Amino acid sequence: MGARYPYYLLSDSPEGQRKEAEVGGLPPSEAPTRKDIRQGFVYERVPHITLKSIANNTEIEVIWDRWQEELESIRAKLNVAIGTDWNEWEVPREPDCEWTGKAKSLHHAWWERRIERQKEIDASIAAKAEFEYLYDRPYQDSSRVRVAGPFTVESLSPHRVVPLDEDDELLAAGFADGRSENPTDDERADFAQMVLENLRTAGVQQAHKEDRIEFTSMTGWPGEYVAAEGRFMEAKTERRAAIFIGPEFGTVSRPDLAAAAREAAEARFDVLVACAFNFDAHSSEFEKLGRLQVLKARMNADLHMADELKSTGAGNLFVVFGEPDIDIEPVEDEQIQIRIRGVDVFDPQKGEIRSGDTDAIAAWFIDSDYNEESFFVRHAYFLGAADPYKALKTTLKAEIDEEAWRSLHSDTSRPFPRPSTGRIAVKVINHLGDEVMKVFGVD
Repeated sequence: MGARYPYYLLSDSPEGQRKEAEVGGLPPSEAPTRKDIRQGFVYERVPHITLKSIANNTEIEVIWDRWQEELESIRAKLNVAIGTDWNEWEVPREPDCEWTGKAKSLHHAWWERRIERQKEIDASIAAKAEFEYLYDRPYQDSSRVRVAGPFTVESLSPHRVVPLDEDDELLAAGFADGRSENPTDDERADFAQMVLENLRTAGVQQAHKEDRIEFTSMTGWPGEYVAAEGRFMEAKTERRAAIFIGPEFGTVSRPDLAAAAREAAEARFDVLVACAFNFDAHSSEFEKLGRLQVLKARMNADLHMADELKSTGAGNLFVVFGEPDIDIEPVEDEQIQIRIRGVDVFDPQKGEIRSGDTDAIAAWFIDSDYNEESFFVRHAYFLGAADPYKALKTTLKAEIDEEAWRSLHSDTSRPFPRPSTGRIAVKVINHLGDEVMKVFGVD
């Protein structure tokens, strides 16, 4: 939050319209603006000059004729002063040292106007030519300050390419990158094997290093959902963990998680470790099936690069963050507020849930009227350093409203009305960037 970044001119803004008119040599647009970032920015550009654009530019002839009369007059005087009969293309670039002062002055005046004419012609060619936009070089607005943290957007392409042969016949249903639309058993086995190899060496990391689950062995399991059996030590007792592996490209839903938990419970496993790149919102509410503890381990996106990834166990490839521990407190005017106490984590040494404090929390958010479909951030709070906004104040070079910032740097939310849906959702993010969401019912 304390880093300073350039602010770019939005194309859909009054300032952007003026800059666009200035760069393009056109009158400013009078269309209404909404500052919609989806319209892009105002970009630098370079002319894409072709012979066709030059040949079709009638302004060149107008410029030439306007300058030609003056140039011809000066050239005629120069020929008289020197005693020559030079054509335009014969006038030397540098004057002769034996010329008179008047001849040198006429020579300088002629070349000065000749260069000005060429500059005007070049400007006309550039203005009339098509442009190539430099999309990595938007114009900056130095009068504004943008303060934010860097972010990335990671997504799978929703587009598919159906390959055809030279006769436009369908070869096979597949993706452009070679992945089949319906992966074969061999493809699924390769991905599962890669995950298990990394899981065996990396283990499952939690907020604290002492809570890490280190597997002493990992063997395959012939289940429909459970792919392997992992063993780890709980104090001096060996425990069995059922390993469920989510899809390589997709999200694990609550029904799949429940089915895997039932299968693991029937086989008398002690804990289910569900490994996936993403879990849907309803999965976050599924934590236990009978005595079986369910741990949702989010897999690092680096596992997509399995060919280049070395299985060293040094990275946080599988992380379980636990779940938020909150108190819902009533306040005046029939409102409520949330106080976050910390994050509950699984203690593999004791085989039980242990409550943590707020030290592991970097930020937490509240959807105070959760609709069970999407999480909407209505409250945002940041925990951590004693003065997390010192860098921000330095960057902005301005005083910050202490009371406003204090309301954000808090483990207690501002009061809000009871949800019309009867549910609220709390999302917590730790310092490693891992997140967990839990849904709570409110009467």
